[in-house]
Amino acid sequence: MPRLKNAPRFAAALPALLLAALIPAALIPAALIPAGCTVGPDFQSPEAPSVTHYTAGEDPTATAFAEGSAQRFRTDTELPADWWRLFDCPKLDDAVRRGLAANPTIAAAEANLQQARDSLRGGEGIFYPQVNGNLGATRERPSPDATPIKLQEGIFNLFTLSTTVSYTLDIFGGEHRTVEGLSAAADYQQNVARAASLTLASNIVNAVIAGAAYDAEIQATEEIIERQKAQVQLATVQADAGTATYASMLSLQSQLEATEATLPPLRKQLVQSQDLLAVLVGQMPADWQPPHISFADLSLPQALPVSLPVALVRQRPDILQAGAQLHEASAGIGVATAAMLPSVTLDGSFGVSDVATTGLFTAGSKVWSVAAGVTQPIFHGGTLWFQRKAAIDAYQASAASYRQTVLTAFQQVADTLRGLEHDADALAVDERALKTAQDALNLVQANYRAGLTTYSDLLIADTLYSEARIADIQAKAVRYQDTVALFVALGGGWWNKPDKVAANLTP
Repeated sequence: MPRLKNAPRFAAALPALLLAALIPAALIPAALIPAGCTVGPDFQSPEAPSVTHYTAGEDPTATAFAEGSAQRFRTDTELPADWWRLFDCPKLDDAVRRGLAANPTIAAAEANLQQARDSLRGGEGIFYPQVNGNLGATRERPSPDATPIKLQEGIFNLFTLSTTVSYTLDIFGGEHRTVEGLSAAADYQQNVARAASLTLASNIVNAVIAGAAYDAEIQATEEIIERQKAQVQLATVQADAGTATYASMLSLQSQLEATEATLPPLRKQLVQSQDLLAVLVGQMPADWQPPHISFADLSLPQALPVSLPVALVRQRPDILQAGAQLHEASAGIGVATAAMLPSVTLDGSFGVSDVATTGLFTAGSKVWSVAAGVTQPIFHGGTLWFQRKAAIDAYQASAASYRQTVLTAFQQVADTLRGLEHDADALAVDERALKTAQDALNLVQANYRAGLTTYSDLLIADTLYSEARIADIQAKAVRYQDTVALFVALGGGWWNKPDKVAANLTP
């Protein structure tokens, strides 16, 4: 069914003389008669903030070098809708594709969107005449004393076949505002679907990154354990030979066992991240084996598209959701205002009626009627007035929520920009600390084997190396996940969706 955007103005085209004849002017509060016969404010989208950057001072243009690369922030490139492909990992691409196709949350968002669109199409039916058919059969015995006119006594049948037509004149645009509110509700659900797709994709990518980090920590811990076992064996030999104390061997053994104790929690977190990934792609954990993705399979995006602040309010799904709610609240003011004004309905019917079915289509059986009705609320105990006030209050609340959503969105972009800047700094420091700890451990180990240093020096060096290696892995994972956070904070690029992912990104 085509959208009749101008259908509510049909009634405004009626001759003014007809309206004056149907609606006494004294019944219409002058303050409530809007220009153009459409009640309520005409919604205007809020203006974008006038700021030119996200952070205090100037936005960063690039991060420091860490792991041989620096990320650059580009305002002259667009964020792709399939932004996860920037990590250059086919296994990751496949996981996101599966999730967008099979996740129940996406299915629910699509169903809610379709429901809102169907409600909108149903609401637009008010702009058409309402036509009903009626077929009736009655058997009755009239009372001769019921009316002044003398009726013939007896029992008879009455058959009626008729069609009725009614039409509500949307003189003041109340129905137009109702449909406008339904349209805003459909816009809201569309952006809910966009947000659901963006959230799902980011959760899948973050789950993959977390799994890669846990896997790297497990491998690093296992290597540390193997080295510590060798240290314990050496200390045992030295203790048996009398060149070292038995206490030193026990201290190294205690450190080994402490390191081994960290493995089960890491393996537990890895399994949980894999189970989460299975659920995100719409599968039972027992029915789907998540792909093994390590950091070696992922490439850190180097050029990061950053939208201009003026464009952010037109791109982030949560801001568009808040804007749709504001639009719906604006239309609600018009609906509440129209409820205080006269309503005009036109009714007509045409049919045939006879005491026998054989006479239904004879010339004398035709019946018809035409009617017009005007209803003007006069006294409702303040109900209609305060319902309009409540609609205005709801609009003001939605406006405040919209402003808060915009503020939060700009904060998130600023946080991720600065976060990536500091992530690179932290990772660079962790790299240097890891190299220093590795060199120190190698030196202490050589000296310990030669009997030139004590076991306490070896314990300290080993502990510092272990902590530095785990910290380096965690800093790397944070850098990857903050990159995902930037793509999400910018809205996910749904407005640049290619045809191959259009069906999955936006219902």
